Amino acid sequence: MSTRNVRQALYQPGYLRSAWPWRAVLYLMSSAPVGALALLGIVVFALVGGVLTIVVIGLPVLVALGLAGVPVGAIERRRLRLVDNSPARNPHSAPDEPGLLAWARVRYQERTTWYELAYTVLFAFGLWMADALALLGALGAPLAMMATPILLALDGGGQAQALKYWSVTSYPEASAWSLAGVLLLPVGLYCLGVFAALRSAFAHLLLVGPEGELREELGEVARSRARLVHAFEAERRRIERDLHDGAQQRLVALTMTLGLARLDAPPGPLADQLAKAHGEAGKVLAELRELIHGIHPQVLADRGLEAALGDAADRSPVPVLVNASGLGRLPEPVEKAAYFVVCEALANVAKHSAAGLAEVGAEIREGSLFVSVLDDGVGGAVLLPGGSGGRAGGSGLTGLSDRVAALDGTLRLSSPPGGPTILSVEIPCEPIEVFG
Repeated sequence: MSTRNVRQALYQPGYLRSAWPWRAVLYLMSSAPVGALALLGIVVFALVGGVLTIVVIGLPVLVALGLAGVPVGAIERRRLRLVDNSPARNPHSAPDEPGLLAWARVRYQERTTWYELAYTVLFAFGLWMADALALLGALGAPLAMMATPILLALDGGGQAQALKYWSVTSYPEASAWSLAGVLLLPVGLYCLGVFAALRSAFAHLLLVGPEGELREELGEVARSRARLVHAFEAERRRIERDLHDGAQQRLVALTMTLGLARLDAPPGPLADQLAKAHGEAGKVLAELRELIHGIHPQVLADRGLEAALGDAADRSPVPVLVNASGLGRLPEPVEKAAYFVVCEALANVAKHSAAGLAEVGAEIREGSLFVSVLDDGVGGAVLLPGGSGGRAGGSGLTGLSDRVAALDGTLRLSSPPGGPTILSVEIPCEPIEVFG
């Protein structure tokens, strides 16, 4: 409901029973005073600037006339709320420097400013008059017909003019005109809704632009993706907590119980089976701890990305050189995204690259975190759409690429045949705590 506008409401069965017809009427009615003021302002500025040009003083006035569309555009974008629940985005960009001159320079360089000026000229010299005529024809005519009996009564029952052209001399005839007005009023309201929808669409096109709607939709997609990432992270932490506090504790207790039973059992087949079960329980516990570490590494939460990258390198079967210092603590989503990208990349190096050495680098530069993973393997790694990719079977990096993109970051992969393979990530961020 928050994004509904008069165009959508026109297709609904209850349009005439809703507030939208009257919102359309109010939109068209409020057009007249704004348009009249715009017309007056343009004429006055043009005349004053033209007259004063003789003494040069008028040149700034004529220059300022080019910005006449800016205030009108701001008012019109607000008026669009009458026929659209979604606020119209302001397409202007903010100046980099304070001051009137900086503001004017930016405005004169923007295409939006000239679109606003074109709309203002059209609005001042015709559109508001068309709005008034539409109101007069679609709403004024039915209301005038409905008032025919009143006009006849005010004339003493002699004669009244219906729509200024037809003479009405009797109350039955006046009642027929009034009934016709009642029947035409819904048609007029519907026509005004259509007209208001067309007018608002034209205003939106010049004052906001189709790219504005596209940017809004893309922004909503980005926000939705970020919400999904946060929800995914919350679910990961819940699973990690449940495994740590539930299954892991039970496995620890089971391992201890099997160990005690193994010590108490006399030598023989039973002791051998208990020893085997105790060993298997220990392996399962180790695998579960590794799984929990992969879901939510405690070292990342406690000591930050720098220590977590070193830990990931230590656990890699391929020798890894780590060059990451002075990172400090970064925002949690950034640390997690960078860490899991490195872990996935190192897993791919171990599985597919036949590399003898890998290097991991991480640094903060120009307000962004740059992370790279390089290996001297056979190359040929790719990122494929749809969540697959890598060498001969899949890298798992495409999902991480989406996760990085949700943070306005980028993930790139260079892997020519024969190597080397370089995976690089850039995520905008600033440290929230600097070590040392």
